[in-house]
Amino acid sequence: MVVQNILTNFGLEAESISLGTVELKKNLSYPQLVQLDAALKEADLELVFDKKGLLDQKIKNIIFETIHYFNEPLNIKFSCYLSSRLNYNYTYLSKIFTEANGISIERYIILQKIEKVKSMLVSESAFLSEIAYKMNYSSVGHLSAQFKKVTGYTAKDYKSLKATAYRTMPSMIAV
Repeated sequence: MVVQNILTNFGLEAESISLGTVELKKNLSYPQLVQLDAALKEADLELVFDKKGLLDQKIKNIIFETIHYFNEPLNIKFSCYLSSRLNYNYTYLSKIFTEANGISIERYIILQKIEKVKSMLVSESAFLSEIAYKMNYSSVGHLSAQFKKVTGYTAKDYKSLKATAYRTMPSMIAV
């Protein structure tokens, strides 16, 4: 929606808009590109022109989509899934991603999974075993160890900490 609004403000029409990709109906002049880039940056977005940068963004989009929006765990290794979705060898994808981000795809996946687990702990009444299954962890122990390593908290402590924070927030704020 943000991208669509920016394009509309510039009088541009998109052929298609999907997560991380916009295909415009017409080519832009250099000054139009500069203006569009500035508007996107104000919305914390950026234009990606090079093939490697675009591939890096596609990898991030697939990881984010898979972790945050799929309801069932993948039945294949994530590396195989990425390779099949993008039609590139995983070694090449991993090299591009690591060069662009300074962390491996595996580490990025772990960080995204922990973010999803954190939101599930706070917003759902699911047991940790259910969350471990939904997030495709081999065991509750594996999830717990990874959660503690990334956040510094046990899942139970994190849930208690967030619950306490919500209880102490004022219900109404006067302005």
